[in-house]
Parts: sequence; C-alpha cells; structure tokens
Amino acid sequence: MVKSVDMVGMPKRPLAMHPQKFAMWLFIVSVVMIFAALTSAYIVRQAEGNWLEFQLPGIFQITTILIVCSSLSLQWAFYSAKKDKLEGVKIGLGLTFVLGLGFLIGQFQAWSDLVQEEVFFVGNPSGSFLYVLTGLHGVHLISALIFLLVVLIFAFKNKVHSQKLVTIEMLATYWHFLGALWLYLYVFLLLYR
Repeated sequence: MVKSVDMVGMPKRPLAMHPQKFAMWLFIVSVVMIFAALTSAYIVRQAEGNWLEFQLPGIFQITTILIVCSSLSLQWAFYSAKKDKLEGVKIGLGLTFVLGLGFLIGQFQAWSDLVQEEVFFVGNPSGSFLYVLTGLHGVHLISALIFLLVVLIFAFKNKVHSQKLVTIEMLATYWHFLGALWLYLYVFLLLYR
C-alpha cells in the first residue's frame, strides 16, 4: 500500500473522525436541510397572500435567554470535564437540563398564548408554520434532553472526564447546534411575520 505524501515529503494523515461524531454531523446536516426547506416554504407561502399577522408570544424572549444560558452551562460542564473537575461536570449538566426543561415549558406556554390569541395549528398557514417550526425544534430538544440525561448518569458514575470526552463533546455540539437553530428561527420569525 502506498502512502500519500505532501509537498514537504511527510506522510499525510488520513482525515479521521470518531464514527459516532460523523453520524451525528450527518444528522445535524439533515436537520439543517429540513429547517432550510421549512423556512423557504414559509417565505414562499407568505408571499402568496392570505397571511394572518400576529405578535409572537412574549415568552419567546425568555426562552431565548434560557437556551443561551443552557449553552453556557453546558460549555462549562465540558471545560470541567477536560480539566477533570467532576463536580463542575455534574453541576453544569444538571443546570443545563433544568434550563432546557424551562425552555420546553416556555415553548408550551407560548403555544397556550397563541391559542388564547386565536392562532391555531389549523386554519391560516402562518399559525401552522409557527407551530411546525417551534414544535419540530422542540422535538429535537427533547431528544437532546434525553441525551443529556444519559451523559449526566455517566457523569455521576465518573465516566465523563478528560480521558472520555467523546460523549460530552457530541452532546455539546448537538446542544449548541439546537441553541443556534433556535436563535435562527426566532430572528427569522421576527423578521418574517
């Protein structure tokens, strides 16, 4: 077998990624494509007319702050794992879970507020799109909370530390992605009401 060599004459290292990380990145790319398609469809459908305009629930501001804070607490847990500060890992993961749960509860409250404003899933497409976008994001966040619980259990068994970072790295990547996705959706919904 012939090894490839770069211009300096040093053997090139093949690109390598942990298989689970690679699968996660493929999943993230598919989620990006789904939300890109949905937001594109939103813009196209809005341009056709018959679009109900309404205020976004005010609680979206609070849930946005919660998701940003949860990313910070998860990053703290990750840095703690890198430095073998196991108590910090547990506290950071626990705090992230509580903030993530608060985000979900806030999203359900937003749906309740929408119903009180007579914005329903069926009827006008503007309401339907809002429920689909926020609901689909919520489903992904529920999957991230389950993943977080698994990592938290590992942390309490002292299996999350500087020698075993793959799981918490994957969690951090997925969680930060969902936080960034929510920020994108929130700004998108503010701009295209």
